[in-house]
Amino acid sequence: MNPIYVTKPSLPPLEDLIPYLQKIWETRVLTNSGPFHQQLEAELCKYLNVKHISLFSNATLALVTALKALRITGDVITTPYSFVATTHSLTWNDIKPVFVDIDPRTLNIDPNKIEEAITPDTTAIMAVHCYGIPCDVDAIERIARKHNLRIIYDAAHAFGVKCHCGSLLSHGDLSVLSFHATKVFNTFEGGAIVCDDLSMKERIDQLKNFGFVDEVTVNAAGINAKMSEFNAALGLLQLQHIDDELLKRSVIAKRYIAVLSDTLGITCLYAGKVNTNFSYFPILIDEKHKWSRDEIYHRLRGNGVFARRYFYPLISDFPMYRSLYSSNKSNLREAIRASNEVLCLPIYGSMSPMEQEKVINLVLDASY
Repeated sequence: MNPIYVTKPSLPPLEDLIPYLQKIWETRVLTNSGPFHQQLEAELCKYLNVKHISLFSNATLALVTALKALRITGDVITTPYSFVATTHSLTWNDIKPVFVDIDPRTLNIDPNKIEEAITPDTTAIMAVHCYGIPCDVDAIERIARKHNLRIIYDAAHAFGVKCHCGSLLSHGDLSVLSFHATKVFNTFEGGAIVCDDLSMKERIDQLKNFGFVDEVTVNAAGINAKMSEFNAALGLLQLQHIDDELLKRSVIAKRYIAVLSDTLGITCLYAGKVNTNFSYFPILIDEKHKWSRDEIYHRLRGNGVFARRYFYPLISDFPMYRSLYSSNKSNLREAIRASNEVLCLPIYGSMSPMEQEKVINLVLDASY
């Protein structure tokens, strides 16, 4: 059996891609907001039920640009339980990250901890919809309004996720999506910023194109973060198959939950949660289980299953952040616990029942 990875990119049939490539070759428009770029923005707005989207070459540059677009400075409250790009985007903007603990039920940033960390230097909150599980957006919004703070959501995992009032992406000042190959919707490499205001979209579009307003006018120190026509074409194709991919993931997730959720020492984060896209399948393995998280992780890896301890270690443990006062371990007890217990099991639309059975048996049976 081939190696089994946490995620595998869904790929459109090659023959479906050829007409797009022919059009790119014929028009010689390779980048700079070409026709596929514009079409993908429009179709994503419609599919996701949001007002404006600006496509990017990757989500990290989208995060960096989102902060620049909002003119964020000073201190930003964020989570240590995320992919390191979340905090790196703050550092690239000379912003001080302030870590707070997470909610043990969702592994998202804990709103109660946010308010405790606010100081006169705090200007914004950068929260993460971890594994596509929605943050407590209402509580975060109340805190932001009370203290006049901006909100940026790292929604890298949250493509297509809905909440009580519609699209989860409609919350906050800006939301950032990832279209990396490992995501439920991908353009191989890519990302996007979602916003409600047309003038903000125009500012974002200028910043991602060196700050150009027109051919001879530059009004900001922008960056080159544009999505190419090839990546946009891939996105248009992927969008045709996304509903099928999400449905297949939900079936796989339900089987994991049915088998694992009653196992002593294993907690399925997705159990009971319907408003998610099953972008990953995280479980927590605590001391009640007969094997530790790392024992199961190494057994999986040794049998060709490349599970991920995602997120381990915490961002606050990396050398460039561990000296921050907010990185103190006494400040991050739930995040530390989750980081030491989490294991993301493989989930992707093309995963076969046999592959999933192998994963489950390796988690539950040491003699497999």
